[in-house]
Amino acid sequence: MKQEISSNRVVYTLLMTTVFFVMIVSGCIDNTPTTDDDGATPEGVSSVVDANNQFAFDIYSEFKEKKGNIFFSPYSISTALAMTYEGAKGTTAEEMQTVLHIPLTPEIRRPAFASVYNEINKKDKVYQLSTANALWGQKDYPFLEEYTNTVERYYGGKITNLDFVTETEESRQTINKWVEDKTNNKIKDLIPSGVLSEMTRLVLTNAIYFKGTWVKQFDKKNTREEDFKTTSGNTIKVPMMSLTEKDTKFNYAQTDNLQVLEMPYDGEELSMLVLLPKENNLSTLEESLNPGKISELKSMLKEQQVKVYIPKFKFETKYFMADTLKQMGMPLAFSSNADFSGMDNTKNLFIAAVIHQAFVDVNEEGTEAAATAVIDHLESESPQIIPIFRADHPFVFLIQERKTGNILFLGRVSDPTK
Repeated sequence: MKQEISSNRVVYTLLMTTVFFVMIVSGCIDNTPTTDDDGATPEGVSSVVDANNQFAFDIYSEFKEKKGNIFFSPYSISTALAMTYEGAKGTTAEEMQTVLHIPLTPEIRRPAFASVYNEINKKDKVYQLSTANALWGQKDYPFLEEYTNTVERYYGGKITNLDFVTETEESRQTINKWVEDKTNNKIKDLIPSGVLSEMTRLVLTNAIYFKGTWVKQFDKKNTREEDFKTTSGNTIKVPMMSLTEKDTKFNYAQTDNLQVLEMPYDGEELSMLVLLPKENNLSTLEESLNPGKISELKSMLKEQQVKVYIPKFKFETKYFMADTLKQMGMPLAFSSNADFSGMDNTKNLFIAAVIHQAFVDVNEEGTEAAATAVIDHLESESPQIIPIFRADHPFVFLIQERKTGNILFLGRVSDPTK
């Protein structure tokens, strides 16, 4: 990272990294602090959730032209950006707020973020969902106590001092080790060599983890190799899971062009929503995605028997998001004209990079499933035609908090084998 000079002043860099790990059979973050959500209102929390969901589809709109699978956590990215926004001023702050859609008023925004954080990290869940934030600052650099206190109080992001100036590589390894520890060694080398430099002054990290088992569990004995038609039009063989028993009921809806399936996890507080185009017309679906569309589809859901076929999939993604966020409307934060004076009372900081890495594994594991026969025919005593949800071509999925509608994870499966 090269040193930048503007108007005879030294410009330092800050880095944001977000990492999340969704695995149906994995671990969680331990020892997460409680944040101060005193003063949070339902309206305030709703405004933060709405902001996150809009941000989710704004990012997806930027990513959709990428080839292959997509997977990211809008919550993870927006939380890291929100911690940075707390130190932004002037036009820099205005641009960030426009992109993030978050409430302008600190008295609303901060306790609302804290409330969402505490809900994710609440104890005594039958599933495991947790998030953690951390700040890594250059030792002896004069960060404002007001800023670091705000981030710790409302976001749980306690600052740890490192020496980026003389121990750049050691600092990188320390942060990457924290990430590895929080992900059970699933995500390594989050910050690549060369990203940090002696000019780095602050690194912000967010990690979010999920472990859950389906309420309706898949039986491995019913998983078979079946055809899947990829976005490119190629037909490949994939391990296709199935649930076709008579008592298999899900929230389900369909339109002329789309099938929608909601699969809840144990505890039924979280669920996966799968959006499957009927004619393998993924682009039409992607063009229509927005929070209003999702709300409309969710309002159509009704519990009924559905025969479900969905592929196992596991993949990892990594995004360097500076250019994406610039295109979304916040270029100033990445320039030497950025104003993060709320962090250090100077205008010497700008964002050098935003790195987001993710891993997802969706399969039958996590519980023992009873052996059952596959039912491929219509039961004679039922006059109703049972819909078949066969995800044998690209689809979009999201994992949400059912009560608030908060979208924690959003992705696209173009090729389950990649």
